Formats: sequence, C-alpha cells, structure tokens
Amino acid sequence: MKIKELGHLVLYVRDVNRSAAFYRDVLRWRQVLPDPTASAPARSRIPVAAFSAGPRTHHELLLIEVGEDAKRVPAGRRVGMYHFGLKVGDSDDELRKALAHITKAGVTIAGASDHTVTHSLYIHDPDGNEVELYIDVPGVDWKTDPTLVGAPIRPLRL
Repeated sequence: MKIKELGHLVLYVRDVNRSAAFYRDVLRWRQVLPDPTASAPARSRIPVAAFSAGPRTHHELLLIEVGEDAKRVPAGRRVGMYHFGLKVGDSDDELRKALAHITKAGVTIAGASDHTVTHSLYIHDPDGNEVELYIDVPGVDWKTDPTLVGAPIRPLRL
C-alpha cells in the first residue's frame, strides 16, 4: 500500500452553522453540503457541512456537529491534531490579502512564521482548532533539497 494524498479532514464542532459560516464566509471555502443557498430550515436539518476547493476531490473538510456541551480543545501540549494547513496562494502579496481579509472579519492572528519553504499565518476556528494559512515561498526548491522543510523557524515579516 502507498498513500497517494491526504483526502480529507473531519472536525467535530459545537455548532455546524457557526463553523460553516467561518469556513465559508471568512475563509471563503466553497461549501458543497448542505447547499448554502438552501433555506435556513433545510440547512439546519443536516448536522454536517462539507467543503471543497475544487475538482480534485468531493470534499477536503467535513464538519460534524456534536453540540454546545462538547469539551473544548485543550490548550497546550496534548495528543491529537495540532493544526491543519490551507494554501492560500503562491506569493506574499496573496498572504497579505488573506491577512487583510481575516483581520477585517475580526479573526485574531495566533501566530506568524517563516518556515523557509512556506510563509504562514495561524488562526483558530470557532471551536479552537488551529488553522494555518500559508503560501509556498517562490524559488525555494524543497523537492531537490528536502532538508529545507526542517529549516529553523523565523519570525514572518510581511
């Protein structure tokens, strides 16, 4: 067996409508389930939401509602997912546009890093899941020199 690619990510969320609005309206991810143009009562009957970036696969993100009484993601070092990354472009200009957009939407920046191969902003979704918004740095040939992936992390200067 050989893994070909990461297919999708599934997150438990307290309120699927609130989380769907974040991923759809703030991060501008295309919602494919339920149909976001359907009436609110029709959308609220389905406690899931799915998102796709395009034709590569049916969905990359699935949200499953577990209710407001679900435990929060614990802070600090713990076992489990740390964050997931979403590529938002191929240049610092595109990352600056993403920063302006999410800042205007009231999203707090949790961190920013220059990883040599990527420039990254870190934010949290409504349930505390950390999301990395990144660009691949043009001209960095990590395919020829994979050690660049492990280069020391530096502060990001946009």
